[in-house]
Amino acid sequence: MTSPHIHIHPASRITAVRPALIWGARGHAKVLAEFLPQRGFRVAAVLDNDSSVASPIAGFDVLHGRAGLDEFLASCTSTDLAGFVAIGGQHGGVRSEIAELFRSLGIDTPTITHPTAFVATDATIGEGTQILANASVCTEARIGDSCIINTGASVDHECIVGNGVHIAPGVTVAGCVEIRKRAFIGAGATILPRLTIGKDAVIGAGAVVTKNMPAGAVAWGNPARVMRSAA
Repeated sequence: MTSPHIHIHPASRITAVRPALIWGARGHAKVLAEFLPQRGFRVAAVLDNDSSVASPIAGFDVLHGRAGLDEFLASCTSTDLAGFVAIGGQHGGVRSEIAELFRSLGIDTPTITHPTAFVATDATIGEGTQILANASVCTEARIGDSCIINTGASVDHECIVGNGVHIAPGVTVAGCVEIRKRAFIGAGATILPRLTIGKDAVIGAGAVVTKNMPAGAVAWGNPARVMRSAA
């Protein structure tokens, strides 16, 4: 179930120090761990579905999957846990599923905004979404749940971004664009105004999107062309 959208202003701070779980043991976990303390969180555990992956955060072993989560919860005395999903790329569905698992276990999934990001006062940001360093979310933009607006990305006025979307570093999304759920926009891509990107679409790095893209399309180039289906 989609949670109500909430507004997060970059000047707001979470004052309590809360233990945080990070699910995803690769580079994105490092990105989150770097600024979580500035937002009132401390890393308590790192989890991943891949039992062979090494921990990206010093001092923490990687707990494996649901079994590792259950083991951690069995020994945890805190009743105020927060959960952050550090899984990007074309895995918006997985990101949303893990966020839902956290919530089903009573683990909060806060929206988090890097201190250097800009979020307009009339923008709305969904639960569990991450707005990273130097990103911009402009006036009347609506960002769904479990999204990533990555480093230096810009989402301009009146855009609508569906649940589970990942907008990679350096992307420019011009005004009045709609990006439907679970789409992935690759690093440095540009989407021109008033276009629609269909659900589960993948836009390649550096692409310039000049026309609507259908659901499940994989497109790249300048201008971007549909090369194949993601299915």
